[in-house]
Amino acid sequence: MRRDAIFYKLFQQAPSLLFELLDAVPETANSVMQIRRERYRFESVAVKEPTFMIDGVFLPPEDEPEGVVFFSEVQMQPDRRLYERMFTESMAYFYRNRDAFFDWQMVVIYPSRSMEQSETYPYRALLNSDQVHRIYLNELGAIELLPLGVATMVLTIEEDATAPEKARMLIGRANQEITDLPMKRGIIEMISTIIVYKFTNLSREEIDTMLGTKLEETRVFREAKEEGQRLLVSLQLEQKFDALSASLNDRINALSPDQLQALAIALLRFESIDDLTNWIDHQG
Repeated sequence: MRRDAIFYKLFQQAPSLLFELLDAVPETANSVMQIRRERYRFESVAVKEPTFMIDGVFLPPEDEPEGVVFFSEVQMQPDRRLYERMFTESMAYFYRNRDAFFDWQMVVIYPSRSMEQSETYPYRALLNSDQVHRIYLNELGAIELLPLGVATMVLTIEEDATAPEKARMLIGRANQEITDLPMKRGIIEMISTIIVYKFTNLSREEIDTMLGTKLEETRVFREAKEEGQRLLVSLQLEQKFDALSASLNDRINALSPDQLQALAIALLRFESIDDLTNWIDHQG
């Protein structure tokens, strides 16, 4: 499961989840000024010359003259140069939009400390400041005792064997704790989406049975199934041919779900990269 992708989908649905996560770590929450959290919006932004794409930026309301911009990074795989890239991109964006913001904050979300970049000495001043917050999901505590929004995010790192049980528990909590119907539906949809991403091999009916819910054939469900299919095909191709070129990966990502399914079968017969390229060339 691409857990960074599911986090960004969660933040798009409910930007306030970032601040719930900060509140779950007392020393982190204390260093974040009291801001109008409910009015923040989540965006991906581009920084030109050179071109960077920052996946997670929480922008304050435009009518706040001294707003604070929050940069977020969800890092679920090792990256030896994460901090180099993260600080460069974020400071470039802040520089180009300096008149719009009073201050900046940065939140880095890891599944555990073992996933963090090991060489941090050059960035010690920033990492130890009250502007950079490192969150380790496995250290937040038992999922049953966490606030519902935070527990939903921790569900993304739950082992597959226990994830369905935890998801059912969280859905039960949502039904008991939340009286606002749109908010309740939103939380249950988030929980269901995480399970769909975890078990892309299961049908919608099987997910329904697992969670005791009735999922609709939503865009989120279709995207999760398609992304899981693309990831599976990519892994199969990498095992067969090692790394693929960026241009070839782009062509594979442009295939339709039906074409991806056909490729998963056809690649069993491929003996070289040329076979793969020729197959894609013949897909109208």
